[in-house]
Amino acid sequence: MSTGRWRTAGSALVRVIVVWAVSTLTMMVLAGILPDFRLKSAGGDSITRVALTAAWGAGAFGLLSALVWPLVVRAFLLVPALVLGLLVFFLNGSLLLIALSLIPSGRGAAQPETAVVVAAVMSAVASATSTALAVRDDNAYRRRLSRLADRRRRRRGDEDRGPETPGTVFLQLDGVGHDVLCHAVGAGLMPTVAGWLEHTHRLTPWRTDWSSQTGASQLGILHGCTFDVPAFRWYEKETGELMVSNRPASAVELQRRAVERTGDGGLLTVDGASRGNLFSGGADQLALVLSMAARRGRRNRSRAGYFAYFSDPANAVRTALSFVAEVGRELGQSTRARLRGDTPRVRRGGLYPFIRAFATVVERDVVVAAVIGDMLAGRTAVYADLVAYDEVAHHSGPRGRDAQKVLERLDRSIALLAKVAEHAPRAYRIVLLSDHGQSPGQTFLGAYGLTLKDLVRAGCGLPVPRSAGRTKSGAEARDAVRVALHRPVPGNGEPGPASDPIVLASGNLGLVSFPDTVGRLSREEIDRRHPALLRTLAGHPGIGFLLVRSEEHGALVVGGAGTDRIHEVPLAELEDGKGPLTGFAPGAADAVRRTDTFPHTADIMVNSMYDPVTGEVHAFEEQIGSHGGLGGEQAHPFLLSPRELSAPVAGDGELVGAEQVHHVLRRWLRECLGPQVPVSPATQIPRSESEADGPFPVEGAALRDKSA
Repeated sequence: MSTGRWRTAGSALVRVIVVWAVSTLTMMVLAGILPDFRLKSAGGDSITRVALTAAWGAGAFGLLSALVWPLVVRAFLLVPALVLGLLVFFLNGSLLLIALSLIPSGRGAAQPETAVVVAAVMSAVASATSTALAVRDDNAYRRRLSRLADRRRRRRGDEDRGPETPGTVFLQLDGVGHDVLCHAVGAGLMPTVAGWLEHTHRLTPWRTDWSSQTGASQLGILHGCTFDVPAFRWYEKETGELMVSNRPASAVELQRRAVERTGDGGLLTVDGASRGNLFSGGADQLALVLSMAARRGRRNRSRAGYFAYFSDPANAVRTALSFVAEVGRELGQSTRARLRGDTPRVRRGGLYPFIRAFATVVERDVVVAAVIGDMLAGRTAVYADLVAYDEVAHHSGPRGRDAQKVLERLDRSIALLAKVAEHAPRAYRIVLLSDHGQSPGQTFLGAYGLTLKDLVRAGCGLPVPRSAGRTKSGAEARDAVRVALHRPVPGNGEPGPASDPIVLASGNLGLVSFPDTVGRLSREEIDRRHPALLRTLAGHPGIGFLLVRSEEHGALVVGGAGTDRIHEVPLAELEDGKGPLTGFAPGAADAVRRTDTFPHTADIMVNSMYDPVTGEVHAFEEQIGSHGGLGGEQAHPFLLSPRELSAPVAGDGELVGAEQVHHVLRRWLRECLGPQVPVSPATQIPRSESEADGPFPVEGAALRDKSA
């Protein structure tokens, strides 16, 4: 054996001995503190005998954790994800009880509940000690990652693949707008991203469609199609179904429609991995993918990331402790905000602290661990979504101190992935992007004392409750928790009596549908049924504009901006920054025109007011940071890409819509991997006559039928 191998083996042996010694000491301390945990015989033992007993127990527990734990976790893989996270502690405690039973002469014993505590503490201490030793020895860390990567490649039979073709990691920072990212970089909150911008990456803003939310944007990015996704949730009259983007059944259907329309499996069909997303992107490796969440049985890989993460009991302990700390952090931050009298403000009690902790700790840890595994396995393309910022910004504001702290922690996760890339078996290009931004503002209910549903019912002459009911937040993380627990996802605005309008909210975008009619109800028919409705909505100061369909004039955009004068503009004549779109950014008219072509556009599409000076909108949900419609930063996400990749757009061109982002990402994959990545499918509906050529050529481009 060479000197280097002896040194490596010796270093590994030293680390094992140190971790064993620390675990032994920890066990002795716990035995002295906890009355129901002992390491000596009934008649008492010397300190030396107690130390030997603790060493025996710590060694047995360590071996059982290393050998038995992965098998136990795999056996429980089909248990709901969060239940598995709690079950970890009981399984860990069981292993400790077994380890204590192996100590000679019966000198080790503990009550079951005490064993859970002892096992958790020992796992955390052993993990911290091992990590500290690895950090101090960078060469050892590098060798460990390399060996792990080699083993994974051998298991997958990929030894013949060399590092000559780089892989690509697409990391989505959910809800982080272009301007928020720039502010965070300038304020020193994200030093890793700042370093990339200075040396290796370029930053490109892009513009969403009218529906500025994850369902539409991620479907477009991963599957190249945003057609007929008018909002986060909408009602389909022909089936009577309520489609909600973050419901598993709806996600499955949306992905099926996109694949059928494009004739293509998605962005990740070539050795791809999809982590923490709503849709699979055609990937073979899946973890925490909502459209796969309904799968059961041995072929269910939607939660495989939980197995990979919880295979190490120290991970479970570390994440659980961070979870508890995050719950405490949210309780402290919300209390301080209430005492300071911060405005705007929404309720942050109930289950929200736990939902926030799930999004900012559990999902982040599992997704990052899954991406690390993908990189060490040498996969060609990985797309992962981190929802932490989006969840916190909904309740604390997109530029609040709480959200800024989340950006700091996200930057540390990005730095970790960059470090892992240095040890991966192939070169990796890391692309950061977002699916939308968020716009601040007081809720519609907070500003005017009634919900959009109340206003619609008043305009229809229907009874309105004396006290306004709250429209719950539709943030993605809330229903992700329900999916993880295998609990049904309730609707928001489920149909009531057939004659009553269905009013749905997607951020500051509202949808009004009349379920007792076929197809889109015309403006003339709405006036015959409810003569005051459109004027009530268009003239309200909290509403910017409406989209309706007229029998005489075709589609109309109607708005009054809180004045006595109601503007009615045929959609074909609609111009940016004029009439009902006064104050809205360029591109708003094309976005509205495109949505009008969707078969499931609501009878009345309602966009809230937008103040171009403050950037504020009024969400129709309980969110002080919202997205889903037009107005402000919500429609302006970002794309941060390595400079060795081609420019996203040519010259001064603008990147518009998630479908175009899909074409850019696919082009980059072809640049990295060659012709094994298929060309972009012909999926995009041009937003104007001049856009058929696009800001860059779309491979195999052909126009879709606008009369869909």
